Amino acid sequence: METSLAKARVYLKIEGRVQGVYFRASTVAEAQRLGVTGWVMNSYDGSVEVVAEGARASLEQLESWCRHGPPGAQVANLDVRWEQPQDTFTGFTIRRR
Repeated sequence: METSLAKARVYLKIEGRVQGVYFRASTVAEAQRLGVTGWVMNSYDGSVEVVAEGARASLEQLESWCRHGPPGAQVANLDVRWEQPQDTFTGFTIRRR
């Protein structure tokens, strides 16, 4: 199987001006466009967290999109952690603490 089509899971922590700029809603739209599943959530420290599963190539595109986010966002840092997929998601949603 080609590596870019292999299923993977990625955890992203996006820091900067990322809350109050429709980052979560825009991430949902981008994830749905890319056909990946998972969730996005505002964190107490002002960052946004994303956990997504899907084809590695699609997740890499989501990661790239998160490096700038929607208009109005100013991404200062993006932490990326690749993990083994767990197949626990059925869609892509906004999660609230």
